[in-house]
Amino acid sequence: MTGSRWILRPSRPESEVISRELGIPLPIAQILVNRNIDSPQSAHQFLYGDLSGLLDPYLMAGMAESVFRIKEAIARREKILIFGDYDVDGILSVVMLHKALESLGAEVDYFIPERLKDGYGIKTEHIDIVTQKRAGLVISVDCGVKAVQFVREAKSRGIDVIITDHHRPGAELPPAVAILNPVLEANGYPDKGLAGVGVVFKLIQALFEDARRSRLIPHYIKLVAIGTIADVVELRGENRLLAKYGLKGLETVVNLGLRTLLDSCGLVNKRVSEGDVGFRIGPRINAAGRMGMTDLAVRLFFSKSPEECLDIVSRLETLNRKRQSTEERIFKQASQTIRTRALEKRYRFLVMGCEEWHRGVIGIVAARLKDAFHLPVLLFAYENGKAFGSGRSISEFSMIDCLDQCRHLFINYGGHTYAVGCSLERDRMSSFRALVNELAAARITDADLQRKIPIDTRLCLEEIQPVLLKDYVLLWPFGMGNPKPVFMTERVKVASPPQTIQGKHAKFLVKQNGRTVEALGWDKADWAAAIKKGDEIDIAYSLRFSEYMGEEKVSLSLEDIRT
Repeated sequence: MTGSRWILRPSRPESEVISRELGIPLPIAQILVNRNIDSPQSAHQFLYGDLSGLLDPYLMAGMAESVFRIKEAIARREKILIFGDYDVDGILSVVMLHKALESLGAEVDYFIPERLKDGYGIKTEHIDIVTQKRAGLVISVDCGVKAVQFVREAKSRGIDVIITDHHRPGAELPPAVAILNPVLEANGYPDKGLAGVGVVFKLIQALFEDARRSRLIPHYIKLVAIGTIADVVELRGENRLLAKYGLKGLETVVNLGLRTLLDSCGLVNKRVSEGDVGFRIGPRINAAGRMGMTDLAVRLFFSKSPEECLDIVSRLETLNRKRQSTEERIFKQASQTIRTRALEKRYRFLVMGCEEWHRGVIGIVAARLKDAFHLPVLLFAYENGKAFGSGRSISEFSMIDCLDQCRHLFINYGGHTYAVGCSLERDRMSSFRALVNELAAARITDADLQRKIPIDTRLCLEEIQPVLLKDYVLLWPFGMGNPKPVFMTERVKVASPPQTIQGKHAKFLVKQNGRTVEALGWDKADWAAAIKKGDEIDIAYSLRFSEYMGEEKVSLSLEDIRT
């Protein structure tokens, strides 16, 4: 009913081998093979791997130099200034490294630029902050790989810089003491997909191993999990281990600020999922940076006062509600403009801007528009003659590769395959819009524009039993690189009159061979009128777990239906 194309992954013989060797149900083995985990050894590591599988941090180029320079700063009582970013990844990177360095005896301070005033990244003028704080060593987290002029200026003043980042570099690398960035070709680190918190964690791991404090390393994994999931990096390799065991650690939290935040989300002493991080924990932390009050989120994790923690969390929730209402207003305005002017039919890359839009939330709105129209979207907020943009892309189109072709137009830009940020002079917007649409028209095909629902395997409703579910949960957490599995069940009966829930969701029972399961179509209220009890339909869905009367209940979260 969505008009999407269902793509059933073909069965492969490796699935049967993995199922037999590991003693797991064939559908679980098929899911693993679909993610190119196609040997019993790699499947075992994926399902049962633990923290002993973390890589040696010294495999990352620059690690030895970083540890040596930090130890030297601690011994000399030099002040270390941590320079961070204002999103969840950057904020938690600052918190982690600050706590780690302080525990090692360092004199440490931090600085995070304000999104609305300073924009992203380290600017040359930020050298004044360093000199005001009298720091002899600057360590960047989740930023800095393009800060060539800043590092040069710092070096000329006798200030050393260590860069930890995970973004792509520019044409020239900064002349830093060391650059810890796994995406650099010369870095040599086997796992290229670490988030900013992941790179900082490797530095902390190396520092603690050097100081014979390895027992403290697992305490940091909770924050690594939140930052990794919130930054939407691939949950494979080390990211998977850190996310999996960090989420487990969030069931028992000691840090007063984090515990207060979890309590506000109703998650204290409960299993925390990647969805809880993405939709409840992460947005509250992010709201501080998006609405121009980043320091509020940092203070939460350092506070020892229950009253202060409650006050900060309350303010974060207020900021998040304000962010949500601002986001909704921009989304409705942009959606109406797109539909009224039929922009989704005329262009393959939606580029829009407005003086009234809040640049702290346009990235979230771009993501929603991308999902709604299945097109790359780049939104701009216009301020003081400049255009500040944030974009999100469909899986078939690399937005950062596209922006690389427009680099001559930007004041600044950066990001990943599917998420970017940039700034340029407003009078260059027409040139930029023309160029990106020319690039998108050449690179995005008609087939790319058709929504697709990749289906992992066929499943009968009677197979949704404890024997399958106990191994299904070993696939957690889901995210980039390990998407939530989608199943297809054909010829099921609609076993109850479809209902509309909250005016926007559809809910009904489906039945096959005596097995009845509840099915929910999120934001698909129109389905309730399109089908009736007794109809026979095909369904594409993922499994949804919820708690009811103290027991875990499984239902179907519908991706699509076919009559």
